[in-house]
Parts: sequence; C-alpha cells; structure tokens
Amino acid sequence: MRLRERQSIFARNVARLIEWCFRSGYDVTLGEAWRPQFAADEYAKQGQGSKKSLHIDRLAIDLNLFKEGQFLTKNEDYSRAGDAWKALHEMNRWGGAFGDGNHFSMSVGDGRA
Repeated sequence: MRLRERQSIFARNVARLIEWCFRSGYDVTLGEAWRPQFAADEYAKQGQGSKKSLHIDRLAIDLNLFKEGQFLTKNEDYSRAGDAWKALHEMNRWGGAFGDGNHFSMSVGDGRA
C-alpha cells in the first residue's frame, strides 16, 4: 500500500476516533499531527521522540482528551480511546503501549508506532 493511501485511511480513522470520543463523553482538542524532520531531529536530541516519527509521514496524531472540563494526562485515561483506535484498523497503534497515551498512529510495518 502506498503512503498516500495509508494517509487517507489514517485520516478517516482519526475522524472516526474523534467522533467516538465525543459520543463517549470526552471533549477533544488536536495536538501535533505533522512534524517536520528538523523538529523530529531536535526532539530526538532532547530524548523526547524519534528521528523517524510517524508524525513526519502524517501517520500519527496526538489528541488531547477532556472529561467534565478536566484535561486528562495519565496514560490510563486514554486506554478506552486506545482500544477504540486499535479496533478501527489492524495497522493502528496506540502510544499507551510505550507511555504516550495521547498518541495514535498507523504502523508502516517497519517497527515504528
């Protein structure tokens, strides 16, 4: 599957996840959806990410969840959304597996999440 096709599937799944969040009683704001390579390099230098982030390929997004006006910051606060995300496509990965609960991505089969 070509990158552009993956990006379209990813975008459709993000829309579905956001709708699921609102139906499930969460409010959502958007976090980082695209990251230029120079930013990925800088994050990696600071130990806060990878030089090969899926954000670069537009296959990852960070979503901020709120419940009853409170910003949710714990990994476990995102677990229901993570399960919903993974159920949308077999290539979807949730960042909670590596301590980044608000990260939702689509694998490209090279080990990146």
